[in-house]
Order: sequence, then structure tokens, then C-alpha cells
Amino acid sequence: MGMTHVENELNTQPECWIRAAEEAGRHRGALPEPGERVAVVGCGTSYFMAQAVAALREGAGQGETDAFAASEFPYGRPYDRVVALTRSGTTTEVLELLARSAGQARTTAITADPATPVRTAADDLVVLDFADERSVVQTRFATTALTLLRAHLGLHTDAVVTDARTALALPLPEGLVDCTQFTFLGRGWTVGLANEAGLKMREASLSWTEAYPAMEYRHGPISVTTEGTATWMLGTAPDGLAEQVRTTGASWIEGELDPLAELVRVQRLAVAVAAARGLDPDRPRHLTRSVILTP
Repeated sequence: MGMTHVENELNTQPECWIRAAEEAGRHRGALPEPGERVAVVGCGTSYFMAQAVAALREGAGQGETDAFAASEFPYGRPYDRVVALTRSGTTTEVLELLARSAGQARTTAITADPATPVRTAADDLVVLDFADERSVVQTRFATTALTLLRAHLGLHTDAVVTDARTALALPLPEGLVDCTQFTFLGRGWTVGLANEAGLKMREASLSWTEAYPAMEYRHGPISVTTEGTATWMLGTAPDGLAEQVRTTGASWIEGELDPLAELVRVQRLAVAVAAARGLDPDRPRHLTRSVILTP
């Protein structure tokens, strides 16, 4: 049996990231300038990437940056620029947001397909067609869009690509595929990545997953952790947390690579768990490539 679309696509991420970083300078005029008040929006995976971007930009001192699900955008709040992440360029909530933001803020859409309504809905367009996907489950487009924005902020290095290749080459931790529940943790910009990791496992393998800021995990959620479950840290863990998790009998997965490369490992896990359960990750239950709401 050949590889699924999602598996083929996640394996190409190092090359996509290299190209995105190289092209970041060419798109500078369409991306937020230092000091702008910015909102980054998306749906599903793109929303979680928006969370990561917002934390990275504000942490870099580039200006106030918020992240919203497109359907929850606060239209009464003023922004200099709205950046919409939309792989398909057809998502209903994103198109409605861009239309309502016209004349209120400069808008930028980052998409994989320019031949869609988003082409005329946004003031500026960034096309990452080389990272487009056939799969419903997003992998390379989301991480490539995040890489473009990390590079724009001066936060991308060659080491990230090296770590991505390592993430694709190393075997997954022994016994992880057989776990019954997965918790993903992050801090700062990696909270968005943890949220995306949980979503990826749910979409592709129908797994029971949760995601939290690492410190919040201690305030109740750790109670679900026990033998046969796994807790995966994306980024640097708070002191003592690994020991607390191991005491429960659960598996603790330490994120030793760049957090974006750790997300690639989670994508691989999602495919592996799907295969172990006899599921096709290219045909996730109840999902389509784009959510288009019709009357």
C-alpha cells in the first residue's frame, strides 16, 4: 500500500520551509510592519497557527498582536492590519471577515490557491502554492505559512530545517502508538502548536486528545494522566513537570527539537495511529478540505 496524501505532504516540509524562508523578503510589503497593531485570524489549523504567530510577533517586540478564530473576530476593536491564514481561500468565515474589514484595516491573505475568492477579498495576497495539499488534514501549508512569518520576524534559522529532517528520520518513541489518550503542552508561542497537535491527532486518527498551556495542565487536567496515556511537551517544560507526569505512570515525551519540528513528529504519530486503527487519514470523518457555509 502506498503512502497517503497526508504522509507524502508532511514529508516535504523541510523543502517547503526553505523556500518560504527564501521568499519572506519578497513578501515584506504584504506582511505586518514593526509597530502595527495586528490581528491574525484563521479557522481550525490556521487559527492555531495564528495563535503561534501572535505570540511570536508580540514576544519579538514587533507590536500588539492578537489571534482570533475568524468567526469570533471583534469588529469593534481597531487594528492596522488583519492577516488571514486560509489554505483554500474559500472558507466562509474568513471571506466574511475580509469583506467586513474592508476600509477598516489593511488586510493580507496567506493562501495556497490564488484562483479563489480570497484573491479579490484582501488588499494584499501572499501565495504559497508550492505548499498546497491534496489532503483534507493540513500539514505542510500550515507549517510553511508559520515559517514564512517566523522568517519575516527574523526568527527562522537553518537549524529549524535540520530539526525537521531529524523529526522525519527518527523512529517514534516505543509504545506511543498504543496509547489511549494524548495530551500536548506548550508555553508562549508553542501553546498554538500544542492545540494544533491535539487537532491533528483527532482529525487523522480519532484519538482522545487534549492541549493546554503547560502550567495550566497542573490545575486539573493532569488528573486524566495515567498508565497508557502520553503527555508531549512542545518546547521547554516547567521545572518538575516531567517528574510529576512520570509519577502518574504515563509516558512523558520531551520536546528536544525546535517546536515546529516536534509538530512534524506529531503529524507522523497521527498517521501511525490511524494506520494501527485501520483508518484512512486522507478521509477524516465528517470533514472536508474547506468549510463553505451555504444558506
